Amino acid sequence: MAFDPTEPSVPISYPIKTLHELESRSYFESFHYPFNKASVPLQSGFSSSSSLPNRRRLLVCHDMAGGYGDDKWVQGGTNPDAYAIWHWHLIDVFVYFSHSLVTLPPPCWTNTAHLHGVKVLGTFITEWEEGKLVCDKLLSTKESAQMYAQRLVELALSLGFDGWLINMEVNLNPLQISNLKEFVNHLSVTMHSSLPGSLVIWYDSVTIDGQLSWQDQLNDNNKTFFDICDGIFVNYTWKEQYPSLSAAVAGDRKFDVYMGIDVFGRNTYGGGQWNVNAALDVLKKDDVSAAIFAPGWVYEIKQPPNFQTANNGWWSLVEKSWGYLRNHQKVLPFYTNFDQGRGYHFSVDGGEVSDAPWCNISCQTLQPLLDVADNVIPDAIKVLVDFKEASYGGGGNLTFKGTLNDNNCFRTRIFQGEILFGNLSVLIIYSVKSEGNSLLGLVLEFSSTADERVSILLASRGAAQFSTKYTKVIMTSQFKKQGTLPGWVIHESSISMNGYRLTEVHAVCYKSIPELNELGLESGSDCHDTISPCSSLSNYFAILGHITIKTPEHNSEFQPSNSWLVDGEHIKWTPGSQFSKNLSIKLTWKLKDGNHSIFPNYNIYVTKVPEGNDSPAGTLQPVQEFLGTAQVNFFYVSNLEVSSSTSSLRFTIQACVVDGTNQKLNDSPCFILEAKS
Repeated sequence: MAFDPTEPSVPISYPIKTLHELESRSYFESFHYPFNKASVPLQSGFSSSSSLPNRRRLLVCHDMAGGYGDDKWVQGGTNPDAYAIWHWHLIDVFVYFSHSLVTLPPPCWTNTAHLHGVKVLGTFITEWEEGKLVCDKLLSTKESAQMYAQRLVELALSLGFDGWLINMEVNLNPLQISNLKEFVNHLSVTMHSSLPGSLVIWYDSVTIDGQLSWQDQLNDNNKTFFDICDGIFVNYTWKEQYPSLSAAVAGDRKFDVYMGIDVFGRNTYGGGQWNVNAALDVLKKDDVSAAIFAPGWVYEIKQPPNFQTANNGWWSLVEKSWGYLRNHQKVLPFYTNFDQGRGYHFSVDGGEVSDAPWCNISCQTLQPLLDVADNVIPDAIKVLVDFKEASYGGGGNLTFKGTLNDNNCFRTRIFQGEILFGNLSVLIIYSVKSEGNSLLGLVLEFSSTADERVSILLASRGAAQFSTKYTKVIMTSQFKKQGTLPGWVIHESSISMNGYRLTEVHAVCYKSIPELNELGLESGSDCHDTISPCSSLSNYFAILGHITIKTPEHNSEFQPSNSWLVDGEHIKWTPGSQFSKNLSIKLTWKLKDGNHSIFPNYNIYVTKVPEGNDSPAGTLQPVQEFLGTAQVNFFYVSNLEVSSSTSSLRFTIQACVVDGTNQKLNDSPCFILEAKS
């Protein structure tokens, strides 16, 4: 059966394939449209949200197996090994690419990229004979060029992404060039006026005389288009001298020149693949920007030993060549549960709510750097996101395992930022699950305007042995939260650092040594000392579940359940097995005051209430099932199996705040649906 976008079904992302669809605005009539709106604004706490930094930049063009794979499932898919990117600190601009006429980025990519301060572009492409026919209509008049540009602006604004890559890979009649310039110029001007900081990037393809002739550099044949938009994505078959030649032509706009690098290595400088740094080194020397095309090569070609390891290894080549170009965020609250947007289970507040495999890049939180430096035994502790280990939230964690000397510690930087602390005290909360005498603390590195450095260790028992290493050691308050799985310990502490900037967060692994603790001794050792001959190596294992850093003004205030309007639409019952039926329903919710989107995430649950649930005390309570997460105020439940003994269903919407706090389920709004007899 042909796909009918107006019919209710599991929400998906999909492209616009024809000019008629674009012109008619039919996309906005789709059942799927409201689900495809990105909910995370570009975080202004990085560089200015209205401009790119004045330095060489990295653009990543996501061309992976034609696009719209596991990421098309707006509410999440079932593949725990789905492709993802989590190296956002190396990226400035992300382009979602496919070979359809109008490629609309799935909201999951926009959500996580925006969270990390990265701009997101869709793609408008014309190619082959079909593309020539498109251009004949698109460029037939000045008015048509403006109209289609306006349609693209509407899509970007409505779906919450930041602009467009324009790729005209067809031969044109020279008489069409004036209208092509009108299309690019009108798109750029209208995007900028509608969304400050938005981008329109031109791909090096058709020239000013209408020929499809890739120049592999910025020159007089394509500079006209460069001059009326925000940059050029140069084709990837350039020669060694072309970046410097392009920089000379660009003048003071040399950072707007993005030299292409094809990771598959198709005639690209240096061969791409595991030699991508060869091209990056040249671009670094000539101080121009880079456009990496198809980093999904690692995933598509199934590079050994596994995707997680191979992807980290490949991105390390980028990092080693160009270094860290961007810090993490600059404003509070800061929150991460290390979720990469995929996993084998899903947890909320330390309790596992689902053991089903899943993927949803919208669930990514701030990603750690995972670089290890200046440790006594560099390979003694492995640091990784281990999807099989327990999670405090989502499917992520930061696992530390290996061997560690009793008198030493292992320290690794996990975040780098520039967060200015004001005159309010700041609350730091983190969760740890560990084995034996393995302990884990955090080090917060601060700097003042006078470049004074302050290093504060937050730790539990046994940290006195490292007191000489840090400016201050603070013992955290510890408690076990009701509802969490066994082993999770919540650590809390509050500090005041008015006028200081938090520049780095480190994790510190160490052992509790009863003899030293009882005697009140300090070993004199720290993370950089040699191993004491009287100490011994032993196994170490700890999981860091989440980190929250916030001020009291960020304390969560949830509206009571009666403040919400929750409704069910498109309710459809279909036959199931002999003793069940299936339900599909679109859930919607909003506050009665009309405010639609005040929370970034929602967890959705269903409770199937059996008949006769008013039986005497002691009867088993109905189970609350986790259905998934939503980043908008809609959730579609498809073919939910309902037993014939079920009298009603209670759908619960749990609001989640940006600092990781979740509303109590008993206080969350609900929608009750009577089961159809």
